[in-house]
Amino acid sequence: MEQETHKKILFKYYSDYLDEVVSETMWAEIIDLEKGLFKLDNIPFFGPLIATDDIFYAEYDETEERFMHRKTIQNSGNSIVQIAVLEKGFDKEIIREKLKAINCLSEGLNETFFAAEIAKDVDYSLVRNLLSEYESQDIIEFAEPCLSEKHRADLLKN
Repeated sequence: MEQETHKKILFKYYSDYLDEVVSETMWAEIIDLEKGLFKLDNIPFFGPLIATDDIFYAEYDETEERFMHRKTIQNSGNSIVQIAVLEKGFDKEIIREKLKAINCLSEGLNETFFAAEIAKDVDYSLVRNLLSEYESQDIIEFAEPCLSEKHRADLLKN
């Protein structure tokens, strides 16, 4: 029998963006099922304080009938940024491609909203400059719900 390597984990948290408690399920790699240890393998849309490759503890919740995130144990150094397109008809893929060119993957939720992963080895000031340029033209607005210490330091250097 093939061994299961990933599980869908339920995250429940308050979203400033939506102004309500949201539930989001995300894939996570199983590190130690008995101890409830997982590594996030998804880009969160609405911003619990977790980023891809972070290690966290989850336990099986009888009511929800699935594993549920309880706490983040170890940060990967990656960050998550949320981008909302304000300008009608603007193609978000333009920004997603520019982010991809500087090694930042992203996932679209719909035509006007996406979340981007900033890997720890990316200079965050490049990302911030790119997004700020679009924001200053009222094309987008962005939020930084999960900025790693490394990426905060990138901003202070410049």
